[in-house]
Amino acid sequence: MSMGGMVRNVPLASFADVKYSDTYGVIKRKNQKRVVTISSNVLSGYNENEVVSDVQKALNNFSSPEEVSVKMTGSQEEQAETGAFLGWAMGTSLMLIIIILVLQFNSVSKPLIIISEIIFSIIGVFIGFSIFKMEFSIVMSGVGIIALAGIVVRNGILLVEFTDLLIAKGVPTFDAIVEAGKTRMTPVILTAAATMLGLIPLAVGLNMDFVTLFNTGNPHIYFGGDNTAFWGPLSWTMIFGLSFATFLTLILVPVMYLLTARIKNKVRKYTKKPLDMGVAAKRVEDLIEAEI
Repeated sequence: MSMGGMVRNVPLASFADVKYSDTYGVIKRKNQKRVVTISSNVLSGYNENEVVSDVQKALNNFSSPEEVSVKMTGSQEEQAETGAFLGWAMGTSLMLIIIILVLQFNSVSKPLIIISEIIFSIIGVFIGFSIFKMEFSIVMSGVGIIALAGIVVRNGILLVEFTDLLIAKGVPTFDAIVEAGKTRMTPVILTAAATMLGLIPLAVGLNMDFVTLFNTGNPHIYFGGDNTAFWGPLSWTMIFGLSFATFLTLILVPVMYLLTARIKNKVRKYTKKPLDMGVAAKRVEDLIEAEI
């Protein structure tokens, strides 16, 4: 202030001591807690889930102070959240399917027969991925399983509904099941084959340039690309599950329907015998009282 407004530069060493040491460049917080993030890329040729599993095993053997907690975040955390959401969506869709089937057939056993196909179709998905050694995507494969449930249920409805129609016309249960299997075999196989053949171009990543096709006649057809990594798991999930479930639909549903019908008949006979004896005893008592 005594210099008349003139600015002067004062060396920092004249009023402070300077020494070099380590410190934090940036302090990050999450939920008011200090967070240090360690990240790494996965090299080509390695599976991300396998690498994470190895890191998790190493973390379990790592001793850290009590005030420090180590947690896997990033893509693994997002994958866990996505898996939980898909599980909730799958459960909700199954509940809606069961409610609709119960209202349609006015029965509980028939919807359970149809729903059991979904479980076996999921088994077919895992078998297909394990045989061909493909990578299983949590997001797209989960969406494919949910979409697969609707297709599998439709095929089961075709058999069960036609069997009920024949039984209502007076055809014996066994003959109705055999006839329904023969009649509905063609539409079930055709619809499943059409769906699987339609998904194959998406599964293998068939690409075509329509601009050059119409201009020069050369479509520049090639397989693969970035879209295969996204849509491939969904397509292969539906192909594997539908091929396995179609075979089971033509065998499992008729067998389970016949077993259910026989169990119901035995239960009805067992519960009906005491009732008939009671009615007969009542009638005998009424006749005795009338004679008296």
